[in-house]
Amino acid sequence: MVITLDSPLTAVLGATSPAKRKKFETGLGLRSVGDLLRHFPRRYLETGSLSRVANLRIGQMLCVVGEIEKCATHTYRDRRTGRPAYRVEALLRTDGARLTMTFFAKNQGTAAWHARRVAEGNRGVFLGKADRFRDTWQLVNPQMTIFGLADAEDGDADAPAGKLADDRVSEVLDFGNLFPIYPLTKGVESWDVARAVKFALQVVEELPELLPADLREEYDVLDIAQAYDWVHRPEHRDQVTRALHRFRFEEALITQLVLGRRRRATRALGATARTGDRGGLLAAFDATLPFTLTAGQTEVGEHIDADLAQTHPMNRLLQGEVGSGKTLVALRAMLRVVDSGGQAALLAPTEVLAQQHYRSITAMLGDLAVGGLFGAAEGTCVELLTGSMTKTQRTGPLSRVASGEAGIVVGTHALLQDQVIFADLGLVVVDEQHRFGVEQRAALTEKASAPPHLLVMTATPIPRTVAMTVFGDLETSTLSELPAGRAPIQSNVVALADHPAWFERVWARVREEVEKGHQVYVVCPRIAGDEAEADQVESVDVDENGEAVARPASAASVEDVLARLTAGPLAGLRLAGLHGRLPADEKDATMRSFAAGDVDVLVSTTVIEVGVDVHNATAIVILDADRFGVSQLHQLRGRVGRGGLPGLCLLVTQAEAESPARERLDAVASTTDGFVLSRIDLEQRREGDVLGASQAGRRSSLENLRVLRDEDTIVEARAAAEGLLEADPTLGGVPGLEAAVRELEISAHADFVEMS
Repeated sequence: MVITLDSPLTAVLGATSPAKRKKFETGLGLRSVGDLLRHFPRRYLETGSLSRVANLRIGQMLCVVGEIEKCATHTYRDRRTGRPAYRVEALLRTDGARLTMTFFAKNQGTAAWHARRVAEGNRGVFLGKADRFRDTWQLVNPQMTIFGLADAEDGDADAPAGKLADDRVSEVLDFGNLFPIYPLTKGVESWDVARAVKFALQVVEELPELLPADLREEYDVLDIAQAYDWVHRPEHRDQVTRALHRFRFEEALITQLVLGRRRRATRALGATARTGDRGGLLAAFDATLPFTLTAGQTEVGEHIDADLAQTHPMNRLLQGEVGSGKTLVALRAMLRVVDSGGQAALLAPTEVLAQQHYRSITAMLGDLAVGGLFGAAEGTCVELLTGSMTKTQRTGPLSRVASGEAGIVVGTHALLQDQVIFADLGLVVVDEQHRFGVEQRAALTEKASAPPHLLVMTATPIPRTVAMTVFGDLETSTLSELPAGRAPIQSNVVALADHPAWFERVWARVREEVEKGHQVYVVCPRIAGDEAEADQVESVDVDENGEAVARPASAASVEDVLARLTAGPLAGLRLAGLHGRLPADEKDATMRSFAAGDVDVLVSTTVIEVGVDVHNATAIVILDADRFGVSQLHQLRGRVGRGGLPGLCLLVTQAEAESPARERLDAVASTTDGFVLSRIDLEQRREGDVLGASQAGRRSSLENLRVLRDEDTIVEARAAAEGLLEADPTLGGVPGLEAAVRELEISAHADFVEMS
């Protein structure tokens, strides 16, 4: 039988028991030979030296290289049968603690079999659970692979019944200096996987090579057979590094080819050039600005103008620091499209943000936002559409959007509804891309007669390789310069675990700000004390295995904190609450009151995270700050210091010193550089959170690639992808690679359909 990567896993499992075969499939998700070979070790044990074992805990699982220091066999009488029985005790030496191992046998043959395996001087890999008995550390239920010792063969009379299939290790004892430790499931050990991998590498007829030889040579990448051999059976760590580089480069290349083909397909689409030569709205707006654009705003604006003038759709990501002026850049692009006879739509993730954008745009435009008989001749109508509007409230805006009278439309997901019809949609601006999936982006662009231009804004700075991977189908512009008038923000961690009395000082500081005539935000992770955390709170702390770390329940909820502050430390001040479950008109009225200065302290969830712009707000108190991610904290902090007045951000936490949560908060307090913080954020988050399907519109995570660790590899892969597509747009000359690209494209489309 010919065995290929597509062959069922059972083809290489040999005499493995049916129960263990099932565990390979259900526990590890391995169903084919290809799945097995792509199941890489998570670490390696150096067989030439004893493993370092320190700071043992009862119940801790150990997998170590050790050496038998002494072994003895004791005879005793079995109380149940009255017959002689045997106990083999061995002392395992490591680079650190010594551990006792005990094996029981009913006859001399079995006892001798155990004694041969743990004879004095034998060295191997030992797996078991640490326990403590009579002041001595033990390795409970030990399993092992002994180097250089062939175990019992079939028919060996001394071998204990039932042990042959699981403990025969002669096939995997010829490893070199590194012993692979694989991701496992209960009932499957590393030597089980290693034995199957070794056999698979011997019998697979041909390992398909996706990368052409000239490409491998140019980028110093191993061939596939060598890479599989070195990742599973390395002699030294340099071989592991080279092998992993091969697989990471291949994955990065396939991803970049998909994105590169998507960029080319977008450029091939026809679009209406929007040169702004049919009106004077943008010029009239620029003439009213009381300040000069920053150099960054001017440069990015020129790039966008050039994109809009093309006959293929613009696809651009605009990223920048909090308060860097992205909204102004986007508004100028919208005005250029209106000057070209088209319409622009701004899609916001929440009603609060949509209303904020609507108020901000109409305020900036002034008389230019009215249009028609009662406004400036160059003006246009600006409309707001949200899901909470009644049918009567929506009738007028829908009519003006359909007729083309409304040049700018601001809204939430309500803009995606079928009854929203545009006369000539020329530009779609998506704010806070991480809140929208590609399917929602596409739903709005489908409302245009010709593909509209697309501008995606994010206030969360993104490292270069993340932009290349997550937003690889978009060109990227960055605003790093803050406009004049942005004041410095002082950030402090209020560590209540160390200084409980500081909590009173927090509210005294809030009162001081209000007495100066300023306003303050107080942010809570919950709406009510008996409910789960608000949807937008990020749960970010994970342990070394990527599992979520349990956290104590939080008492900080909008309703509880509002009541407590009103009756206690902030009594006499004007307080109001804001969260996503309030009726839309009440949310809008509260934000208007705060913006007008009629509310001193706004107690809120993260609905104020982005876009909210109140210049008189100078302080923000974030309760249970450890519940939020780095990027969220940075966004929340950006709500203050916007009016030329110094800002204050107090990060209140019960997290213990040196915990991951405290480290995260200390990082936020140490810098206001969003690009530095974005790297910290991504390093602390699970990869699936970085590349979620809702963001990337494809597989929810990368298999071997990590966007920060593998920056150089991703940059190389993008260059390689561009070269391949330039020379051969169909990839017909590399059919294996083309098939892998097509498979990923199909999975991306399947994700799109499922999410839609």
